[in-house]
Amino acid sequence: MAASSLEALMQERGNVVDMLRNSRIGMYVYPVVTPEFSNWRDEQRAWRDSAVLFDQSHHMDELIVEGPQAEAFLAHHGINSFANFALSRAKHFVPVTPNGHVIGDHIIFREREDKFILVGRAPVSNWLQFCAAWGKWNVRIKHDPRSPSRPEGERVLRTHYRFQIQGPDAPKIFEKMNGGPIPEIKFFHVDWINIGSKKVQALRHGMSGAPGLEVWGPYEDKHYVHSTILQAARDAGVNLVQCGSRAYSTNTLESGWIPSPLPGIYTGDGMLKDYREWLGAESYEAAGSIGGSFVSQNVEDYYVNPFELGYDFYIGWKKDDFIGKAALAKMKEGRNRKKVTFEWNREDVLKVIASNFEEGTPYKWIDFPQPNYASSSADMVTKDGKMLGMSMFNGYSYNERCLLSLGVVAPEVEVGDVLTLVWGEPEPTGKTSTETHRQAEIRVRVAPTPYAREARENYADSWRTRTNG
Repeated sequence: MAASSLEALMQERGNVVDMLRNSRIGMYVYPVVTPEFSNWRDEQRAWRDSAVLFDQSHHMDELIVEGPQAEAFLAHHGINSFANFALSRAKHFVPVTPNGHVIGDHIIFREREDKFILVGRAPVSNWLQFCAAWGKWNVRIKHDPRSPSRPEGERVLRTHYRFQIQGPDAPKIFEKMNGGPIPEIKFFHVDWINIGSKKVQALRHGMSGAPGLEVWGPYEDKHYVHSTILQAARDAGVNLVQCGSRAYSTNTLESGWIPSPLPGIYTGDGMLKDYREWLGAESYEAAGSIGGSFVSQNVEDYYVNPFELGYDFYIGWKKDDFIGKAALAKMKEGRNRKKVTFEWNREDVLKVIASNFEEGTPYKWIDFPQPNYASSSADMVTKDGKMLGMSMFNGYSYNERCLLSLGVVAPEVEVGDVLTLVWGEPEPTGKTSTETHRQAEIRVRVAPTPYAREARENYADSWRTRTNG
């Protein structure tokens, strides 16, 4: 009989790391949006040099949480303080397990005193749906899962469209489509603007540090809003470049957000075991994959905590209680790793690429602009043979003309240190996204996070600019 839950699947397969490293789910896909509208190099350049249009309508879950206990429910299940979370605000919402390990993150919007919208990857959506039932909270939840990775020509519908326009020329577009100057919107605040005849909500945000707004509304308005934005750009004389799915995910390399840590839910009893029994055998957590050179038989070695990702200043210590509070208090006094950017050595990268033009088994292929071959990545970063951290998300930036990755390292590592990243997997696995290859050593220089000067200088003080080192 086939396993019906993640917990049953783990019991059937034995070691969970082996299960995830041998997942046959294939490449991580950003669905529906065309891979390239022009070419990914020009699309990357646009958020730095002119203006770019991101279609974010399909690759993220959306969760609507409302009801008399909506705020109390979310405050209890996230590390964030809700003390100053007024209407028309957004937050970076981070839940952890009772053991203090990060599950994932969402952007949360407060639409009413009793209504919130959360947007992000599946692990947080799944966790909150379980928590609402497990704790018998007086809340209503509507889940709109991300679009199918492979829709096979079927029509795809969502609750909301979601676009982001950013870049140095973006303000000219905003004024045109609004029919005049837009309100002054503070970072991570929300206000209403016009897009032609539609009144839409706009979040002040920018994923690479450049000026930007994220706008959303009913999905049936998507075509009208999209065409109006494009026409406003033409009327403003701005070269607005539509960004395809190949370039989209690489913007975070310049701005410093690690998008896909392994959810820390595969160990632990009590609530966590109940959760694994609730999760289906086809869920993101059950079907997802781990890729990279770091192989440990202990799945907790892949977990991260808020201190390591720079999220610790979110923690609402004054809240009476929240999931993971006691564990985080202990972690705070411990030795936590810190988030950094790794700048890959040009000569070593070219050596890896060149091996694919030679006879014999090549090094692991480096796909451009991003080798997105697993749901979560963990490549060993070492010095003198000792592991000092792991690289967790990588890709090529045409703006910076180098390969970059984001990850965590031991607290004694400093910006400017040169370490060694082990690229490729030590043994064949069942992953269909991984070809026969050998491992390579690539020198990496530890660089600031965010890497892009625009992001470092233009972001408000936030998780992107904070490390604990």
